[in-house]
Amino acid sequence: MKIRSVAHNNQKREFQVTTFSGRKLSFPYAKADPEPCSANRLHEVYVDAELGKEAFTYVLESGDEGAIHIESVLEYNEDPKHLGDILLYKLTLEAQKRVEESPLSKREIMRRLGTSATQFYRLVDQTNYRKSIRQVVSLLHVLGYEVEFSVKDRASLAGS
Repeated sequence: MKIRSVAHNNQKREFQVTTFSGRKLSFPYAKADPEPCSANRLHEVYVDAELGKEAFTYVLESGDEGAIHIESVLEYNEDPKHLGDILLYKLTLEAQKRVEESPLSKREIMRRLGTSATQFYRLVDQTNYRKSIRQVVSLLHVLGYEVEFSVKDRASLAGS
């Protein structure tokens, strides 16, 4: 996801990010490093083309710089699509590990999945987010693994 524009709001002490899809997200100064503060105010903030417009850079009056990637902004805002992508990414990494450990050849795995080599390599590519969790779970099943998900209350996790 790319950033269209970024602004700052000193009253709310936050950066305001707009993506090319039109989403408006906030990111608090307190999460930034270095943190803008009254003793070291924000001098400049801009979408960083050198970072592929996937981050913004800010400069403080002292000359200190910081950069915030869109991933951090999405994570802070608990973007549902982003959280799903993280789950898919972790599950794919686990599948990659299990494929390498498997006594089955990749050709045999493809045969059991009923898929082509191209589709198989897309399935084990952690940067491919066009696949479904169901496809990765099917791969793990072919490899002889059971996948279980658990749902936990975040409030109780924070207290422990």
